[in-house]
Amino acid sequence: MRVVSLLPAATEMVDVLGALASLVGVTHECDHPAAARSCPRMTGTAIDMTADAATVDAQVRRVAAAGMPLFTLDAAALRTARPDVILTQALCDVCAVSEEDVRHVAAGCDPIPRLVTLNATTLDGVLSDLARVGDALGRPEAAARWRETAVARMHRVHETLKAARAPRPRVAAIEWGDPLYAAGHWTPELVRRAGGIDVLATPGAHSVPVTLDTIQQANPELILIAPCGYDLPRAVAEAQRLRAHPDWAWARDRRWAALDANALLSRPGPRLIDGLEAIAHAVAPTLLPSPPTDHLVLLS
Repeated sequence: MRVVSLLPAATEMVDVLGALASLVGVTHECDHPAAARSCPRMTGTAIDMTADAATVDAQVRRVAAAGMPLFTLDAAALRTARPDVILTQALCDVCAVSEEDVRHVAAGCDPIPRLVTLNATTLDGVLSDLARVGDALGRPEAAARWRETAVARMHRVHETLKAARAPRPRVAAIEWGDPLYAAGHWTPELVRRAGGIDVLATPGAHSVPVTLDTIQQANPELILIAPCGYDLPRAVAEAQRLRAHPDWAWARDRRWAALDANALLSRPGPRLIDGLEAIAHAVAPTLLPSPPTDHLVLLS
């Protein structure tokens, strides 16, 4: 079977299903696992994600206003790959190539591939998407085993917090720093399962812009900085920038944490469980194990 993954999260699903050798194409963002980096790249972007938050936001708005796609699909490369299955998404045009563009190109492939569209907005939806990928790749048993492991890991967090009768701190999860966005989709559920109370967003709903006044009025005890697409060093730098700003003076005595959102939160894939465990440590650092050092930093 020949598989093209047009979503980093889908590439990670293929990996945990033990089907990485079937990949014949990935996106320009697919960096995990390391072996995926050698696969042919099928996409590109006009956005410079190395820029600061305000500049990235301005780029996105400028490209969208011009009616141009944020991500481009290499139609010739996709057809040359001759995939049997294409893994794509219908959740966010700011995150990956649009499903409409994929369908248009796929219709011209020979043979015409099967499209598997991922569209989860909740953690349960992500687990269901992984099962669908498992079915499409002929690996339903592997998907079921992975789900069992994921559920067991979540259960361990729950039981640890329950046994300690741990309090649930109020958490403000920030997905973007300029302008400010509250992290939506699966993040509020991750925060809840990690022992916190998300005070800004609704589970399953899109990420939304928020004002600093709204964040202050929500009275968070823990401020989690997890900018979409940022690795841990950039998340730490963003947290430090925000906390040092005079407008955030009210929050300097609160607990702050920075998370590698690019790996653990932005992608609706297997590593959301790692993200949940990292958030759980931020919520209850004396009860839950420390995550790997490249996952989370608790700011002093």
